[in-house]
Amino acid sequence: MTPSARVQAAIDILDAVIAAARGQGASADRIAADWFRARRFVGSKDRRAIRDLAWQAIRACGEVPVSGRAAMLRLARDDPQIASLFDGSHYGPAPVSPDEPVAHGGVASPWLVEQLAASGLDAADMASLLARAPLDLRANRLRIAREALMAALPVAATPTVAPDGLRLPAGTPVESWPQFADGLFEVQDTGSQIACMALNVQSGERVVDLCAGAGGKTLALGAAMANRGSLLACDIDRARLSRLPDRAHRAGVLVESRLLDPGKEASALADWAGRADAVMIDAPCSGTGTWRRNPEARWRTDAAAIHRYATMQARVLDIGAVLVRPGGRLTYVVCSLLDAEGANRIDAFLAANPGWAVQMPALPAGRAHGHGWRLVPGRDGTDGFFFATLVQHGN
Repeated sequence: MTPSARVQAAIDILDAVIAAARGQGASADRIAADWFRARRFVGSKDRRAIRDLAWQAIRACGEVPVSGRAAMLRLARDDPQIASLFDGSHYGPAPVSPDEPVAHGGVASPWLVEQLAASGLDAADMASLLARAPLDLRANRLRIAREALMAALPVAATPTVAPDGLRLPAGTPVESWPQFADGLFEVQDTGSQIACMALNVQSGERVVDLCAGAGGKTLALGAAMANRGSLLACDIDRARLSRLPDRAHRAGVLVESRLLDPGKEASALADWAGRADAVMIDAPCSGTGTWRRNPEARWRTDAAAIHRYATMQARVLDIGAVLVRPGGRLTYVVCSLLDAEGANRIDAFLAANPGWAVQMPALPAGRAHGHGWRLVPGRDGTDGFFFATLVQHGN
Protein backbone atom coordinates (compact mmCIF):
# COMPACT_ATOMS: atom_id res chain seq x y z
CA MET A 1 0.00 0.00 0.00
CA THR A 2 1.09 3.57 -0.60
CA PRO A 3 1.55 5.87 2.43
CA SER A 4 -1.58 7.78 1.37
CA ALA A 5 -3.61 4.58 1.16
CA ARG A 6 -2.48 3.69 4.68
CA VAL A 7 -3.77 7.04 5.92
CA GLN A 8 -7.15 6.44 4.28
CA ALA A 9 -7.32 2.94 5.75
CA ALA A 10 -6.63 4.39 9.21
CA ILE A 11 -9.42 6.93 8.64
CA ASP A 12 -11.83 4.10 7.77
CA ILE A 13 -10.95 2.29 10.99
CA LEU A 14 -11.30 5.51 12.98
CA ASP A 15 -14.80 6.08 11.57
CA ALA A 16 -15.82 2.65 12.91
CA VAL A 17 -14.13 3.26 16.29
CA ILE A 18 -15.90 6.62 16.68
CA ALA A 19 -19.30 5.09 15.85
CA ALA A 20 -18.68 2.30 18.35
CA ALA A 21 -17.64 4.75 21.06
CA ARG A 22 -20.84 6.74 20.61
CA GLY A 23 -22.96 3.60 20.71
CA GLN A 24 -20.95 1.71 23.35
CA GLY A 25 -20.09 -0.88 20.71
CA ALA A 26 -17.04 -3.05 20.15
CA SER A 27 -13.57 -2.01 21.33
CA ALA A 28 -11.07 -0.42 18.99
CA ASP A 29 -8.94 -3.56 19.16
CA ARG A 30 -11.85 -5.70 18.01
CA ILE A 31 -12.82 -3.24 15.27
CA ALA A 32 -9.29 -3.14 13.87
CA ALA A 33 -8.97 -6.93 14.01
CA ASP A 34 -12.27 -7.36 12.14
CA TRP A 35 -11.28 -4.73 9.56
CA PHE A 36 -8.02 -6.51 8.78
CA ARG A 37 -9.68 -9.94 8.79
CA ALA A 38 -12.00 -8.74 6.04
CA ARG A 39 -8.99 -7.52 4.04
CA ARG A 40 -6.53 -10.36 4.14
CA PHE A 41 -4.67 -8.89 1.19
CA VAL A 42 -3.23 -6.23 3.54
CA GLY A 43 0.28 -7.31 4.51
CA SER A 44 1.69 -7.36 8.02
CA LYS A 45 3.87 -4.28 7.50
CA ASP A 46 0.88 -2.30 6.22
CA ARG A 47 -1.26 -3.54 9.11
CA ARG A 48 1.23 -2.29 11.67
CA ALA A 49 1.52 1.08 9.95
CA ILE A 50 -2.25 1.52 9.63
CA ARG A 51 -2.88 0.54 13.24
CA ASP A 52 -0.13 2.87 14.48
CA LEU A 53 -1.67 5.78 12.54
CA ALA A 54 -5.16 5.07 13.89
CA TRP A 55 -3.98 4.79 17.49
CA GLN A 56 -1.86 7.94 17.21
CA ALA A 57 -4.96 9.80 16.04
CA ILE A 58 -7.05 8.38 18.90
CA ARG A 59 -4.46 9.56 21.42
CA ALA A 60 -4.33 13.00 19.80
CA CYS A 61 -8.08 13.65 20.21
CA GLY A 62 -9.35 14.55 23.66
CA GLU A 63 -13.04 14.34 22.80
CA VAL A 64 -14.93 12.12 20.40
CA PRO A 65 -14.15 13.50 16.92
CA VAL A 66 -16.85 14.17 14.37
CA SER A 67 -15.18 11.73 11.98
CA GLY A 68 -12.12 9.64 11.35
CA ARG A 69 -10.90 12.23 8.85
CA ALA A 70 -11.19 14.99 11.47
CA ALA A 71 -9.18 12.82 13.88
CA MET A 72 -6.46 12.22 11.30
CA LEU A 73 -6.36 15.91 10.45
CA ARG A 74 -5.70 16.62 14.12
CA LEU A 75 -2.65 14.36 13.85
CA ALA A 76 -1.66 15.95 10.55
CA ARG A 77 -1.75 19.42 12.12
CA ASP A 78 1.40 18.53 14.09
CA ASP A 79 2.96 16.21 11.50
CA PRO A 80 3.74 17.74 8.08
CA GLN A 81 4.58 14.32 6.66
CA ILE A 82 1.07 13.04 7.36
CA ALA A 83 -0.44 16.32 6.14
CA SER A 84 1.34 15.86 2.80
CA LEU A 85 -0.44 12.53 2.28
CA PHE A 86 -3.84 14.22 1.95
CA ASP A 87 -3.07 14.49 -1.75
CA GLY A 88 -6.10 13.02 -3.51
CA SER A 89 -4.04 10.16 -4.91
CA HIS A 90 -5.57 6.79 -5.78
CA TYR A 91 -6.90 5.12 -2.58
CA GLY A 92 -5.64 8.08 -0.55
CA PRO A 93 -7.54 10.83 1.30
CA ALA A 94 -8.86 13.85 -0.58
CA PRO A 95 -7.00 17.15 -0.28
CA VAL A 96 -7.80 19.25 2.77
CA SER A 97 -10.43 21.97 2.43
CA PRO A 98 -9.80 25.22 4.35
CA ASP A 99 -13.04 25.02 6.34
CA GLU A 100 -13.35 21.31 7.11
CA PRO A 101 -13.49 20.23 10.78
CA VAL A 102 -10.39 19.22 12.72
CA ALA A 103 -10.79 17.28 15.97
CA HIS A 104 -9.96 18.91 19.30
CA GLY A 105 -6.78 17.83 21.05
CA GLY A 106 -6.16 17.35 24.75
CA VAL A 107 -6.11 14.53 27.25
CA ALA A 108 -9.88 14.07 27.51
CA SER A 109 -13.17 15.96 27.63
CA PRO A 110 -12.94 19.08 29.82
CA TRP A 111 -15.23 17.68 32.53
CA LEU A 112 -13.09 14.54 32.78
CA VAL A 113 -9.85 16.54 32.92
CA GLU A 114 -11.44 18.52 35.76
CA GLN A 115 -12.27 15.30 37.62
CA LEU A 116 -8.72 13.99 37.19
CA ALA A 117 -7.29 17.27 38.50
CA ALA A 118 -9.66 17.16 41.47
CA SER A 119 -8.33 13.64 42.13
CA GLY A 120 -4.79 14.98 42.51
CA LEU A 121 -3.32 14.48 39.03
CA ASP A 122 -1.23 17.23 37.46
CA ALA A 123 -0.75 17.90 33.74
CA ALA A 124 2.24 15.56 33.48
CA ASP A 125 0.31 12.77 35.22
CA MET A 126 -2.57 13.18 32.78
CA ALA A 127 -0.30 13.24 29.73
CA SER A 128 1.31 9.98 30.89
CA LEU A 129 -2.07 8.26 30.68
CA LEU A 130 -1.80 8.40 26.88
CA ALA A 131 1.77 7.18 26.42
CA ARG A 132 2.23 3.79 24.77
CA ALA A 133 2.39 1.01 27.35
CA PRO A 134 5.18 -1.57 27.44
CA LEU A 135 4.49 -5.30 27.62
CA ASP A 136 4.91 -6.83 31.08
CA LEU A 137 5.09 -10.49 32.01
CA ARG A 138 4.71 -12.25 35.34
CA ALA A 139 6.97 -15.26 35.80
CA ASN A 140 4.81 -18.12 37.06
CA ARG A 141 6.63 -19.11 40.22
CA LEU A 142 4.77 -22.43 40.26
CA ARG A 143 6.79 -23.35 37.17
CA ILE A 144 9.92 -21.19 37.07
CA ALA A 145 11.83 -18.42 38.86
CA ARG A 146 12.08 -15.01 37.21
CA GLU A 147 15.83 -15.26 36.63
CA ALA A 148 15.45 -18.66 34.95
CA LEU A 149 12.65 -17.33 32.78
CA MET A 150 14.80 -14.40 31.67
CA ALA A 151 17.45 -16.86 30.51
CA ALA A 152 14.87 -18.99 28.69
CA LEU A 153 13.16 -16.22 26.70
CA PRO A 154 14.13 -15.70 23.04
CA VAL A 155 14.60 -11.93 23.53
CA ALA A 156 16.09 -9.83 26.31
CA ALA A 157 13.73 -8.81 29.10
CA THR A 158 14.21 -6.31 31.93
CA PRO A 159 13.08 -7.00 35.51
CA THR A 160 10.40 -4.67 36.87
CA VAL A 161 9.86 -3.67 40.49
CA ALA A 162 7.38 -6.51 41.00
CA PRO A 163 9.16 -9.65 42.30
CA ASP A 164 8.06 -11.76 39.32
CA GLY A 165 7.80 -8.98 36.72
CA LEU A 166 9.63 -8.70 33.40
CA ARG A 167 9.30 -6.00 30.74
CA LEU A 168 9.49 -6.29 26.96
CA PRO A 169 8.81 -3.85 24.12
CA ALA A 170 5.15 -3.35 23.23
CA GLY A 171 3.98 -5.68 20.50
CA THR A 172 6.39 -8.54 21.29
CA PRO A 173 4.51 -11.71 20.18
CA VAL A 174 4.98 -13.51 23.50
CA GLU A 175 1.84 -15.66 23.23
CA SER A 176 3.37 -17.47 20.25
CA TRP A 177 6.35 -18.60 22.32
CA PRO A 178 6.64 -22.17 23.69
CA GLN A 179 7.36 -20.72 27.15
CA PHE A 180 3.85 -19.26 27.14
CA ALA A 181 2.28 -22.55 26.03
CA ASP A 182 4.19 -24.28 28.85
CA GLY A 183 2.70 -21.90 31.43
CA LEU A 184 6.01 -20.32 32.42
CA PHE A 185 4.57 -16.80 32.37
CA GLU A 186 1.43 -14.71 32.09
CA VAL A 187 1.00 -11.34 30.42
CA GLN A 188 0.23 -8.99 33.31
CA ASP A 189 1.03 -5.33 33.89
CA THR A 190 3.42 -4.68 36.77
CA GLY A 191 0.79 -2.48 38.41
CA SER A 192 -1.66 -5.37 38.44
CA GLN A 193 1.02 -7.57 39.98
CA ILE A 194 1.62 -4.98 42.72
CA ALA A 195 -2.13 -4.78 43.40
CA CYS A 196 -2.10 -8.54 44.00
CA MET A 197 0.83 -8.10 46.39
CA ALA A 198 -1.34 -5.73 48.45
CA LEU A 199 -3.58 -8.63 49.49
CA ASN A 200 -0.48 -10.50 50.74
CA VAL A 201 -1.97 -13.99 50.40
CA GLN A 202 -0.24 -16.84 52.19
CA SER A 203 -0.01 -20.59 51.65
CA GLY A 204 -2.88 -22.44 53.28
CA GLU A 205 -5.31 -19.51 53.28
CA ARG A 206 -8.88 -19.42 52.01
CA VAL A 207 -8.98 -16.78 49.29
CA VAL A 208 -11.77 -15.37 47.10
CA ASP A 209 -11.28 -13.40 43.89
CA LEU A 210 -14.75 -11.86 43.74
CA CYS A 211 -14.64 -10.09 40.35
CA ALA A 212 -12.24 -12.49 38.68
CA GLY A 213 -13.05 -11.87 35.02
CA ALA A 214 -10.78 -14.07 32.93
CA GLY A 215 -8.59 -14.71 35.95
CA GLY A 216 -5.41 -12.66 35.53
CA LYS A 217 -5.22 -11.75 39.22
CA THR A 218 -6.60 -15.18 40.21
CA LEU A 219 -3.58 -16.87 38.66
CA ALA A 220 -1.20 -14.48 40.44
CA LEU A 221 -2.91 -15.19 43.77
CA GLY A 222 -2.78 -18.94 43.17
CA ALA A 223 0.95 -18.77 42.43
CA ALA A 224 1.57 -16.69 45.56
CA MET A 225 -0.33 -19.31 47.61
CA ALA A 226 1.83 -22.08 46.09
CA ASN A 227 -1.40 -24.04 45.47
CA ARG A 228 -1.82 -24.61 49.21
CA GLY A 229 -5.17 -23.54 50.60
CA SER A 230 -8.48 -22.82 48.86
CA LEU A 231 -8.94 -20.36 45.99
CA LEU A 232 -12.35 -19.40 44.62
CA ALA A 233 -12.77 -17.24 41.52
CA CYS A 234 -16.19 -15.66 40.87
CA ASP A 235 -17.77 -13.42 38.28
CA ILE A 236 -21.14 -12.62 36.72
CA ASP A 237 -19.68 -12.64 33.19
CA ARG A 238 -19.94 -16.18 31.83
CA ALA A 239 -17.84 -15.52 28.73
CA ARG A 240 -14.91 -14.06 30.64
CA LEU A 241 -14.98 -16.58 33.49
CA SER A 242 -15.13 -19.46 31.00
CA ARG A 243 -11.56 -18.62 29.95
CA LEU A 244 -10.19 -19.31 33.43
CA PRO A 245 -10.14 -23.15 33.50
CA ASP A 246 -7.88 -23.44 30.45
CA ARG A 247 -5.63 -20.66 31.72
CA ALA A 248 -5.42 -22.24 35.17
CA HIS A 249 -4.60 -25.63 33.68
CA ARG A 250 -1.80 -24.17 31.60
CA ALA A 251 -0.41 -22.31 34.63
CA GLY A 252 -0.84 -25.25 37.02
CA VAL A 253 -3.05 -23.22 39.39
CA LEU A 254 -5.64 -25.04 41.48
CA VAL A 255 -8.80 -22.93 41.60
CA GLU A 256 -12.56 -23.36 41.79
CA SER A 257 -14.60 -21.06 39.55
CA ARG A 258 -18.16 -20.05 40.30
CA LEU A 259 -20.51 -18.15 37.99
CA LEU A 260 -22.74 -15.76 39.93
CA ASP A 261 -26.19 -14.47 39.01
CA PRO A 262 -26.41 -10.66 39.15
CA GLY A 263 -28.33 -9.61 42.23
CA LYS A 264 -28.00 -13.05 43.82
CA GLU A 265 -24.29 -13.05 44.61
CA ALA A 266 -24.69 -13.16 48.39
CA SER A 267 -26.85 -16.28 48.39
CA ALA A 268 -24.52 -18.01 45.92
CA LEU A 269 -21.60 -17.33 48.28
CA ALA A 270 -23.36 -18.15 51.54
CA ASP A 271 -21.03 -21.10 52.12
CA TRP A 272 -18.08 -18.69 52.22
CA ALA A 273 -19.66 -16.07 54.52
CA GLY A 274 -17.27 -15.20 57.34
CA ARG A 275 -14.75 -17.84 56.25
CA ALA A 276 -12.35 -16.14 53.86
CA ASP A 277 -8.91 -15.14 55.06
CA ALA A 278 -8.53 -12.80 52.10
CA VAL A 279 -10.82 -11.36 49.42
CA MET A 280 -9.75 -9.62 46.23
CA ILE A 281 -12.24 -7.19 44.71
CA ASP A 282 -11.07 -6.06 41.27
CA ALA A 283 -14.13 -3.87 40.88
CA PRO A 284 -15.72 -2.77 37.58
CA CYS A 285 -14.63 0.77 36.78
CA SER A 286 -14.17 3.40 34.08
CA GLY A 287 -10.61 2.24 33.32
CA THR A 288 -9.01 5.70 33.33
CA GLY A 289 -5.77 3.99 34.38
CA THR A 290 -5.71 1.84 31.23
CA TRP A 291 -5.87 4.60 28.61
CA ARG A 292 -2.32 3.75 27.52
CA ARG A 293 -3.71 0.46 26.20
CA ASN A 294 -7.27 1.56 25.41
CA PRO A 295 -7.13 5.27 24.54
CA GLU A 296 -10.61 5.27 23.02
CA ALA A 297 -12.02 4.38 26.46
CA ARG A 298 -11.97 8.09 27.34
CA TRP A 299 -14.51 8.67 24.58
CA ARG A 300 -16.90 6.23 26.27
CA THR A 301 -16.89 7.72 29.76
CA ASP A 302 -19.42 10.25 31.01
CA ALA A 303 -20.56 11.45 34.42
CA ALA A 304 -23.53 9.06 34.44
CA ALA A 305 -21.20 6.11 33.83
CA ILE A 306 -18.97 7.14 36.74
CA HIS A 307 -22.02 7.26 38.99
CA ARG A 308 -23.13 3.80 37.84
CA TYR A 309 -19.68 2.39 38.49
CA ALA A 310 -19.59 3.94 41.95
CA THR A 311 -22.90 2.28 42.79
CA MET A 312 -21.60 -1.11 41.60
CA GLN A 313 -18.35 -0.63 43.49
CA ALA A 314 -20.15 0.06 46.75
CA ARG A 315 -22.23 -3.05 46.23
CA VAL A 316 -19.33 -5.41 45.53
CA LEU A 317 -17.50 -4.02 48.54
CA ASP A 318 -20.48 -4.94 50.72
CA ILE A 319 -20.69 -8.41 49.14
CA GLY A 320 -16.98 -9.04 49.63
CA ALA A 321 -16.93 -7.78 53.21
CA VAL A 322 -19.48 -10.42 54.26
CA LEU A 323 -17.10 -13.15 53.14
CA VAL A 324 -14.18 -12.05 55.33
CA ARG A 325 -13.60 -13.77 58.67
CA PRO A 326 -12.80 -11.67 61.76
CA GLY A 327 -9.15 -10.73 61.42
CA GLY A 328 -9.24 -11.37 57.68
CA ARG A 329 -8.60 -8.80 55.00
CA LEU A 330 -9.97 -7.43 51.76
CA THR A 331 -8.19 -5.60 48.95
CA TYR A 332 -10.29 -3.30 46.79
CA VAL A 333 -8.78 -2.52 43.38
CA VAL A 334 -9.81 -0.27 40.50
CA CYS A 335 -7.80 0.53 37.37
CA SER A 336 -9.06 4.10 37.67
CA LEU A 337 -7.45 7.25 39.02
CA LEU A 338 -10.71 9.05 39.78
CA ASP A 339 -11.38 9.52 43.49
CA ALA A 340 -15.07 8.90 42.82
CA GLU A 341 -14.16 5.28 42.11
CA GLY A 342 -11.21 4.90 44.48
CA ALA A 343 -10.48 6.93 47.58
CA ASN A 344 -14.08 8.12 47.99
CA ARG A 345 -15.40 4.56 47.86
CA ILE A 346 -13.07 3.48 50.66
CA ASP A 347 -13.95 6.56 52.73
CA ALA A 348 -17.64 5.72 52.39
CA PHE A 349 -17.09 2.06 53.26
CA LEU A 350 -15.06 2.86 56.39
CA ALA A 351 -17.64 5.39 57.53
CA ALA A 352 -20.40 2.79 57.24
CA ASN A 353 -18.33 -0.09 58.66
CA PRO A 354 -16.46 1.01 61.81
CA GLY A 355 -15.23 -2.56 62.42
CA TRP A 356 -12.77 -2.26 59.55
CA ALA A 357 -9.35 -0.61 59.45
CA VAL A 358 -6.77 0.16 56.77
CA GLN A 359 -3.69 -2.03 56.48
CA MET A 360 -1.22 -1.64 53.63
CA PRO A 361 1.88 -3.82 53.27
CA ALA A 362 5.15 -2.40 51.96
CA LEU A 363 5.00 -2.13 48.17
CA PRO A 364 7.74 -1.48 45.60
CA ALA A 365 6.05 1.40 43.75
CA GLY A 366 3.32 3.98 44.18
CA ARG A 367 2.38 6.21 47.07
CA ALA A 368 -0.36 6.65 49.65
CA HIS A 369 -3.55 8.27 48.44
CA GLY A 370 -6.45 8.74 50.82
CA HIS A 371 -6.89 5.50 52.74
CA GLY A 372 -5.24 3.51 49.97
CA TRP A 373 -2.40 3.38 47.50
CA ARG A 374 -2.09 4.74 43.98
CA LEU A 375 0.04 3.92 40.94
CA VAL A 376 0.32 6.53 38.16
CA PRO A 377 1.85 5.64 34.76
CA GLY A 378 4.21 8.62 34.50
CA ARG A 379 5.55 8.19 38.01
CA ASP A 380 5.56 4.43 38.39
CA GLY A 381 5.83 3.03 34.87
CA THR A 382 2.67 0.96 35.31
CA ASP A 383 -0.97 1.21 34.40
CA GLY A 384 -2.94 3.48 36.73
CA PHE A 385 -4.42 1.84 39.81
CA PHE A 386 -5.97 2.67 43.15
CA PHE A 387 -6.21 -0.05 45.76
CA ALA A 388 -6.73 -0.34 49.49
CA THR A 389 -6.38 -3.25 51.88
CA LEU A 390 -8.82 -3.36 54.80
CA VAL A 391 -8.82 -5.63 57.86
CA GLN A 392 -11.98 -6.87 59.55
CA HIS A 393 -11.61 -6.33 63.30
CA GLY A 394 -15.27 -7.07 64.07
CA ASN A 395 -18.07 -4.79 65.24
